[in-house]
Amino acid sequence: MRGVYSIEQIRTAEAALMATLPEGALMARAAHGLAVECARLLGRVYGARVVLLIGAGNNGGDALYAGAELARRGARVTAVLLVPGKAHPGGLAALTRAGGRRASVSPGALAGADLVVDGIVGIGGRGGLRDAAVGLGTAAREHLTVAVDIPSGVDADTGEAGGSAIDADVTVTFGALKPGLVLGAGVAHAGEVRLVDIGLDATLPPATTHVLEADDIAALLPTPDSTSDKYTRGVVGLVAGSSAYPGAGVLATGSAISGGAGMVRYAGGAADAVRAAYPEVVVQEGARPSELRVQAWVTGPGMGTDETARGLLADVLSTDVPVIVDADGITLLGEHPDLLRRDAPTVVTPHDREFARIADGPSADRLGSARAAAAALGVVVLLKGDATIVAAPDGSAYVNPTGTPWLATAGSGDVLSGLIGSLLAAGVEPPLAAAAGAYVHGVAGQLAAADGPPSSLDVLHAVRAALRTVRRG
Repeated sequence: MRGVYSIEQIRTAEAALMATLPEGALMARAAHGLAVECARLLGRVYGARVVLLIGAGNNGGDALYAGAELARRGARVTAVLLVPGKAHPGGLAALTRAGGRRASVSPGALAGADLVVDGIVGIGGRGGLRDAAVGLGTAAREHLTVAVDIPSGVDADTGEAGGSAIDADVTVTFGALKPGLVLGAGVAHAGEVRLVDIGLDATLPPATTHVLEADDIAALLPTPDSTSDKYTRGVVGLVAGSSAYPGAGVLATGSAISGGAGMVRYAGGAADAVRAAYPEVVVQEGARPSELRVQAWVTGPGMGTDETARGLLADVLSTDVPVIVDADGITLLGEHPDLLRRDAPTVVTPHDREFARIADGPSADRLGSARAAAAALGVVVLLKGDATIVAAPDGSAYVNPTGTPWLATAGSGDVLSGLIGSLLAAGVEPPLAAAAGAYVHGVAGQLAAADGPPSSLDVLHAVRAALRTVRRG
């Protein structure tokens, strides 16, 4: 599990650490770590051509000092100074002493580079690359490129990239992960993220945002033992699907089974389709959900938005067990927000348009939007997107690192809902059940997409393989 910190938290922690260190020591640590990672990428440093793109901030200083270290090891290092009068003076002097050179601000300065180091804009940058930096960024795409701390042009707090941004193969970040490296467009621009320890752990507060890794998810996945039975493994109920959309019921139910539920009860409007697909499911056609014995409910996918559907949703939400609400259920919540007033945990799983039906936004700060909605509604919010976010009412949040754009296909969300429902029924805490479900769903999507564009049924069929992959680490 890796913590993710806002830029304000990073700056506060850096200031506290610098107060205990000799002047320049923190930058020296960062620069050395950057140089080590650059050397690893180059393989052979001696004779390699390295071009530094240098702006006016401390990232430029880190790049200059790292360039000096590489130059002392025999690399041919050239610095392109976008703002010559504001380049870090100590770093520039160190590069000059090591034999580094300067070049004019021109895309041609990158010709023949074995490695380009992006030190144009630091973690305070906003609004994309500007002026001459745009041409340099375009030229850098033809070369192996390392970004210092955050790719220039990416908002370090949100991952938003306004206009042009550096496309890094590797981003070397210092001290802790920034939101812009795991959210939004920042994920694509950052490439592989390598974290360099500069001693910030002692001054950073406990993280409230985390990126879960395979080992974390494996530890959350329920595993039966010799004392287990179908009830202790978790009974999940589903109100999903209808005569118009039977597939939603089939997909969500199948995922609940694959996710490990000990027993599945179905009380939705696609009883015949579910009964035909899964003989092991207890289909209770016409039953009131609140009268059935389950440990969690999945409701919403394909259920419709008429009065019958509203009544079913209200009945499910009247229970005292965790409930996950998706799709049509979220549309109904937008029309009847009072239904969310319940004591038991609720998980909602909107995409952007559904999110707008129950809350403001989402804004460019998707993490902030999800957090605000979770606090205002008193529910766990799983905001789907290129990096799915799970936010809890207490302010804790998780950013999912798995998935593929191919998951943007009809029915994929139904698979996610059933998977989360099985984890809720097994007793996994709601925010972690949502985060673990998103992780496994993302792995299933990646596996399903290996042979071409997957359908939601392909994703469902990959869930068991995804669980095996996660358990293996």
